[in-house]
Amino acid sequence: MIDKVSTTDAKDDDRDAGAAGQIPMLFRPFSLRGVTFGNRIVVTPMCQYSADDGYAVDWHFAHHGRFSLAGVGAAVVEATGVTRDGRITPGCLGIYEDGHIEGLSRITAIYHEQRIPVGIQLAHAGRKASAAVPLQGAAPLVDCDPSNAWQAVAPSAIALADSWPVPHALAESDIEGIIEAFGKAAERAVESGFDFVEIHGAHGYLIHSFLAPLSNRRQDHWGGDSLENRMRFALRIAEKIRGILPEDMPLFYRTSAVDGVDGGVTIDETIALAAELRKRGVDIMDCSSGGISGPSGRALVPPSPGYLVPYAKQVKEAASIPTMAVGLIIEPQQAEAIIAEGSADLVAMGRQLLDDPNFPFHAAQALGHPDPFSILPASYGFFLSRRKLS
Repeated sequence: MIDKVSTTDAKDDDRDAGAAGQIPMLFRPFSLRGVTFGNRIVVTPMCQYSADDGYAVDWHFAHHGRFSLAGVGAAVVEATGVTRDGRITPGCLGIYEDGHIEGLSRITAIYHEQRIPVGIQLAHAGRKASAAVPLQGAAPLVDCDPSNAWQAVAPSAIALADSWPVPHALAESDIEGIIEAFGKAAERAVESGFDFVEIHGAHGYLIHSFLAPLSNRRQDHWGGDSLENRMRFALRIAEKIRGILPEDMPLFYRTSAVDGVDGGVTIDETIALAAELRKRGVDIMDCSSGGISGPSGRALVPPSPGYLVPYAKQVKEAASIPTMAVGLIIEPQQAEAIIAEGSADLVAMGRQLLDDPNFPFHAAQALGHPDPFSILPASYGFFLSRRKLS
């Protein structure tokens, strides 16, 4: 884990009162528990579908090395399966064996070399598991590669779509076993050197499918019409992980704030969930949408720049919990406004950083940061500043 810094001695913030006043809000530090993010730009989890039996490979190290030199405030490693059968595809990262720790530790070391906090998203794919990687069509493996397929699980025996296989409905003992698997994964995350953990409770994967009435038709205390019952799985996992993480280690939760389909999760239900998660030690809600019966990221409105930000704002205000906004955040002024107006506390970016890994530096320039070169590693910033002065 990296050495922690407080908001009072974080880079650039308190050189003097005048200089601090000029620093854009996007580049002001933000603290959760014992971790301070040097700025508000976060690398969102992006599945690379390149793992070898759950193990990180050279592609992962190059992928994260690229962002570690970009001046981001933090990064989150992609959805990582807490069980072998909880992976989305055969190419997904895993954290279900102790052997995975070595490769994950290499990723944390890449970020820590630049004093950037890094987290990992712990996930179980549920009824979306056992799929081909997207570059090969993302179809159920049972149809396109049956020799490598495995049994998907869910709260109820309801298929994702007509063309998908019916998942196995989890028994009580199965549910308890998966909660334990999340706990073991959290232990491995700590051992791997991560600075925070994110629970993946969005996009139609297992935790989300327990919350969503469309996919949870159970008649026991894990589901049914009762929101209290449908929240139980998420809350038990949060309790389990919070009890394992060190006190100074933040816990994130990614949610699909709305399902965007009739009978799906509503913003009011997400606010209720967020309030209960906060009581159990979750520190920030990462607000995405959709995925329960279609593509992730779909909401009640068509995708457009910042289209999911209102959900982060609603959750932040109604549940009294910090939030991280996502959803086509692509312009410096847009990202600055989200933070400055209090809509969210962090902004997470994926494709924009793939397109422009130096977005933080370019944003600092565009927003009039008094020393934009300080956003970059010293070796980069020094030579770029010399180019400016020549």
